[in-house]
Amino acid sequence: MSTLPEYTKSQLALRNGQDKPQIWVAYKGIIYDVTESRLWKNGKHYEHWAGQDLTPELADAPHTETVFEKFVVIGTLKS
Repeated sequence: MSTLPEYTKSQLALRNGQDKPQIWVAYKGIIYDVTESRLWKNGKHYEHWAGQDLTPELADAPHTETVFEKFVVIGTLKS
């Protein structure tokens, strides 16, 4: 059984599409790679920025958490 790598909030913050080319977001402790999504170009999705935990922001989104099912899981967010 493989274990997902853990990343700190600081490491996640670098994957914002600006500091590094990767565009990652976290939701409920899981980090997703949204780099290939046309909706996350340049690390911004409407008023949301990549490289952070979006868990508290999903309540205001027009979609549910199932949106994350289409993205690759990169790792877990270290608490």
